[in-house]
Amino acid sequence: MGKWGAAKARQVLAALLRIGWKVTEQEGSHRRLERDGWEPYTFAFHARQEVGPVMLAKIAKRTGLRPDDL
Repeated sequence: MGKWGAAKARQVLAALLRIGWKVTEQEGSHRRLERDGWEPYTFAFHARQEVGPVMLAKIAKRTGLRPDDL
């Protein structure tokens, strides 16, 4: 099994905010996140939506998120 499990989108967003990402724009469930030294990232999930391990790995690659951040 991989190192990523599944998590609710609200947990993932909270973890991103804890590691230094800031929401700079929002339209509906689409949030534009920015962090110094990283390309902007669009987080497009509803709060209760389940984010699976493959998508978490993709988010991690673009944002620096680690499993222990959740």
